[in-house]
Amino acid sequence: MKQSGKFITFEGIDGAGKSTHIAYVIDLIKRHDINVVSTREPGGTPLGESLRDLVLNEKMHLETEALLMFAARRENLAQVIEPALLRGDWVISDRFTDSSFAYQGGGRKLALEKLNALEQWVHAELQPDLTLLFDVPLEVARERLDATRVQDKFEQEKADFFDAARTEYLRRAAEFPNRFQVIDSTRPIPEIRQLLDRLISQLIARQRAA
Repeated sequence: MKQSGKFITFEGIDGAGKSTHIAYVIDLIKRHDINVVSTREPGGTPLGESLRDLVLNEKMHLETEALLMFAARRENLAQVIEPALLRGDWVISDRFTDSSFAYQGGGRKLALEKLNALEQWVHAELQPDLTLLFDVPLEVARERLDATRVQDKFEQEKADFFDAARTEYLRRAAEFPNRFQVIDSTRPIPEIRQLLDRLISQLIARQRAA
């Protein structure tokens, strides 16, 4: 797939604070007269949203969970992400495949080679242009979660699950440093947004210079 748009993903364990900045980045990109499509995973399409409800709320075998995540992802790619990138739109996704490695791989202990195989099957030719990984110490994330809405089955997991998910996220970031930007989400919001301004400006400049 020859894309002319850019694909940006937001990642982090539950409570890391990524959702706080998604709308800001969308608005930031739009200010440059670039059309933006926003999606989320699991979800993003009617079928994906149905699968999201199952994945977030129903108990199931860990391989079933992973397969449903990638099924929703394939539909999201086919119906939303790939068409938008081909049009030249930018796509912002609240989570993508790195979440599967963190949650099903790190947290659930599913063999990473199985996730690698699913990744190659579902989107071998497509990776995000930029992955923003919002990272916080586990105790900060848990404190934030405890102050929010009714929690889904992932948010209710114990500390060792999130510790393993965070470790896998950071492993992925070290493996793919060219697309990951690890952001210390304990920093004040204005400081984080200054960094986001710089990162988006750099990505826009690279696209326009290509």
